[in-house]
Parts: sequence; structure tokens; C-alpha cells
Amino acid sequence: MKNRLIWLGLIFFLVAAMLLSSCSTSTTSTTSTSATTKTTTTTQTTTSTTTAASITTTTTTTAATGNWWDSFGTPQYGGTMILRMNSDITAWDLYVTPASTNITAAFIEKTIGDDWTLDPSIYSYKTNWRPPDYVKGNLMETYEFTDPNTYVMHLRHGVKWQNIAPAFGREFVASDVVFHYSRLLGFNGMPQNPNYGIPANAWINCLSVTADGDYTVIMKWKNPNPEQILESVQGLGDENAIECPDAVKAYGNLNDWHHAIGTGPFILTDFVSGSAANLKANPDYWGIDERHPQNRLPYVAGLTFLIMPDNATALAAMRSGKLDVVNQQTSTTAKSMAMTNPKIIQITTQQSTTSALVPRNDTAPFNDVRVRQALQMSIDLRDIATNYYNGTCLPNPSSLTGAALTGWGFPYDQWPQDLKDQYAYNQTEAKSLLAAAGVTTPFHTDIVVTTTSDIDLLTIVQGKFAEIGVIMDIRKMDSASWLNFVRVAHKQDGLSEQLGGDPLGLTFEPFRQLGRFNVGNPANIGMVTDPKIGAWLTAAGNATTVDQVKQIVKDENEYIAYQHFAISLLTPTQYAFCQPWLKGYTGQAFSLTGEVGAPLACYFYASRFWIDATLK
Repeated sequence: MKNRLIWLGLIFFLVAAMLLSSCSTSTTSTTSTSATTKTTTTTQTTTSTTTAASITTTTTTTAATGNWWDSFGTPQYGGTMILRMNSDITAWDLYVTPASTNITAAFIEKTIGDDWTLDPSIYSYKTNWRPPDYVKGNLMETYEFTDPNTYVMHLRHGVKWQNIAPAFGREFVASDVVFHYSRLLGFNGMPQNPNYGIPANAWINCLSVTADGDYTVIMKWKNPNPEQILESVQGLGDENAIECPDAVKAYGNLNDWHHAIGTGPFILTDFVSGSAANLKANPDYWGIDERHPQNRLPYVAGLTFLIMPDNATALAAMRSGKLDVVNQQTSTTAKSMAMTNPKIIQITTQQSTTSALVPRNDTAPFNDVRVRQALQMSIDLRDIATNYYNGTCLPNPSSLTGAALTGWGFPYDQWPQDLKDQYAYNQTEAKSLLAAAGVTTPFHTDIVVTTTSDIDLLTIVQGKFAEIGVIMDIRKMDSASWLNFVRVAHKQDGLSEQLGGDPLGLTFEPFRQLGRFNVGNPANIGMVTDPKIGAWLTAAGNATTVDQVKQIVKDENEYIAYQHFAISLLTPTQYAFCQPWLKGYTGQAFSLTGEVGAPLACYFYASRFWIDATLK
């Protein structure tokens, strides 16, 4: 009788765990495997999931003999995953337009991927940067340093290009990787890609890329800088997406969507600008599910990307079940969704950058640091944290590096008091700074933002600016127009802001951060021309240890904080909404949805997520 009660209790517990963890789950046993090392960790975790009007915390424990992902249930094949793009799709050839919105990662893969077996409590993949310990091979199986200056990829055997023209299913080999990096970096007689700001990023020290047979790629680097090398070749950026050489040679470029081809799990079948893109499962895809190694990928039969710039339209589609995921949502929207649709799973995520206003640092009066400091001091960050975000985020400003990157940057709790005072709410001092800079008030300017920006927050800032005599108009654009106007043409003459694309509180690779305010970097929308930024980037490239790079990142963070190149707001908690029938999604950054300018990881995640037809 006692044994029977134990078994009944266990069955009840497992059923409850399955019901509570549809999109977000946790575990007690996990295996973490990088491309070269393997470690095993046992832990007990808690996961926060919103299933009603309030956020509840549920503790899930997996049986000692099971895996943490068992509560998702048994994967199913079939169905179409329906996703949102928040801007029109404008890029098909990453060489030509890397900064524009694209979905190429649904069919073009990278050499690396995430660890699908890793417990999210150990590393959740919710930040833009994947540290080397949490990276696994994808198109490559393993990597190694044969000496401090030489990074070697050992490619996976049996990977094939999609069975469409002009590759027709031929094997993916080392010369394909060499072609890609030659096209990017200007090696082997090819012109250098002008769109990545080289040498304004970490690739400056790459000397050569060559093939040794069909499955080995050898990269030589100028300096033995492990941080720079791993960030470069294992970063999430589009520069590591391997396009098909056959297509480039046949068509000259890949600007036409009809020329889309890759090694990935999905094949592009049609696209209507401003409406939708459709992809079908690649029947010859090489991938297997690491959690269920008997299963070939992908699980879903296809992907549909609906282009929905308007967030209200996307939320309505989510409520009616026409979208499977919507992310980058505010706490206010989360409360509303919990009231109207309590069955929709809510997953907490952190905004990938700190919200910030970016003035034209090369244009008067914003080229005077006193003016930028005055704008900062006019904003009451503590009040915004308490009353606008309802205490769901810290009231601290940010410099270049986000606090989520432990051990990097210059976190607020390390700031000296005189620097903290420059970010403290003080409108009297703000007015004095404007007067000292010769600004006659009222001074009129504007801010160019996207339709996805938090207009309510900007309205609060607008009111605070008005109190010190700065009258700021809010000018909204769709994301594609914003990119062209601000990031490409630099036509803004006042301030700009892009939700999730601001230059403070960054959570991606440290080297990529160091160049954010560098001359020539497309992300330098504030048009900063300070030579110290370029000098730090060069010094970091010449470093030979990770600790040296960390010190340089700290120094640049401190300098940027004092210079007020951008006006810091806060880093709010964001929410992703997930339908209960979508399995596997736990808020992984860039896993599915089409954030503008984001390097999507659809090749990895969309192939591993599945749809529970019994719940849909």
C-alpha cells in the first residue's frame, strides 16, 4: 500500500510538472558540452512563469532518473510555426546589407550553436553574448587552438547544401567556409566587405583563413588574444553566417530572395514584401535533436513570418492564436495579457540594452558635454523605476556594458560618488549647465524613434526636458525607415532612440562593445568622434590575456559614463508571450522573432521547437 501511494504521488507530480512548464522549465540534472569540453552539473532551480494576472513562482523537480526537459513531453512532427517580424524584410545578402532586417538565419547556418541540453538555470541564453563555455559546434563539430595564434575548426561530416539550384545538395566543405571569410575580410583576392566597419571590430587581427582538406579550416591571427579570437568566430553576428559560394558565383550577389539557399533546416518558398515570408522544412537537413538523438530535425513542417510593425496588431494576433510568440513586451502589456489571456505563457527576459537617448554628439548644442549632462540630470530615474516600472527593475543608469555581464565593464555600484552625482535627478543643476553652455531656453529639438519604442516612457522624459526648457518633439518611424534615416543616412539632427538597439548596457561581445562609439561603426548613431575610443579598441586587439581586455573595457566604460555620449534611462524587465502549444521556448535571445537588425538564430532553435497539436 505504501509503495502504491508513492507511485500515485509521483504520477500526480509529473503530470503537474508537465502542465506548469509548457514554455519555460527547470531541472535538477544537466550536461553542459562546449565544442571542446564537457562538464556535468546537478542543481535544483526555480522558474518564474506568469499564468494569471500576477507572476507566480513554481519549483519543478525532475525524477533522478530523468532529464530536465522531460516535462515538455514527447516531441511531435508537423504544424507551421507562425512568427512575427516587426519590420519588413529588407536583406537577403548579408554582405550587402547586414544592418537591415533579415530572416536569413532560417536557412543559412553558422559554425556554432547553443547547448540544447543545458539547464537554463546554469545559462539561459537570454543575453546577446554566448560565452565560450556555453557554445557548441554546429556546422563544425569541434575547435582547438593548435598554438596561441591558430584557431582550427573541424567541420561536421555529411552536411549538405539544400537540394536546390545552384548547389543541388552537394556536401558542405571547408572551402565553403574559406570563401565566406574571404568575402568578409578581403582574403584570397576578394574585395573586403565594407559593411562591418573593419578594422573597427575584432576581425582586425585575423591574418588568413585556409582549408586543410575538406573538413578542416585554419585561421591565423596576428596576436595571441583568446578573447578576440573566440568573440570573432563564435559571435552571434551575421559575419559568421555561411552563405553558399555557388549562389554568389552564379548570381553575383544574393539580393534577390529567389536566390536564397543554405545548409539550414528550412527552405524559403515565397516572400511578399510588407506581408509575409514562408519556409518549408528541408527534407535533407543533417541535424538531430540532442535531447532526443533518435529524432531528425526539424520538427515543424514550416515557418511563416508575418510582417507586423504595429505592436497592437501583433498582440491582437497573439490573443487570437494567430502568432506563436511575441516578445519585447512591457510589464504593463504583460499585466493586460495576463488578465485577458491567462493561458498564454509569459517569460521574463531582460532588455538586451539599456534604454537610452542618443544625441548627435557632432552637432551643437549636443557637442557640449554640459548639455548632455544636463539632459541626464533632468530625468528622475528612481521615480521611473518605482512608479513607471512598478519596482520591477533597478533605478541605476548604465555605461557601455550591461550589469548582466558579470566580471565585465564598470557596474554602477563601482562608480565614484562624483559620477553618480552626474546621473542624480537635479533640475536646478541641469538648468545651470545649460546656461553655462550658452543654450538659450526654450530650446527646441526632436527625437527620432521607431514604432516599437516605449512612447509612454518617452513622454515622461519629454515632460522632464520641458521643465528645464528643452522642448522635444517625438517623431515616429517604422523600423526600416528609422534604420535608413538614422543609421544609414544619419539625417537626424537632434536625438534618436531605438528600443533594444541603444548603445548603453550592452550584453553582447566585449570587443563588439568597444567599437560601438568608434568612428565608422554603423552603430555609432551619435556620431562620436573621440580618438580615445579607437585607441582602446586597438589596445584591446594587442592584448594577450582576457584580464587585459577586461581592464580596457572597464576604462572605456568609465570614460563613456563621464562623457555622457548617450543619455541613460533604465534596463527594464521585458516579457515574451508564448502559446502553450509551442514547446522548447524559454526566452532565448534571438531564437525566433524578428527584432530589427538582430542576428536571428532560427537555424538552431526553430528546428528544435515543436508544436503540441493536442493543445492547439
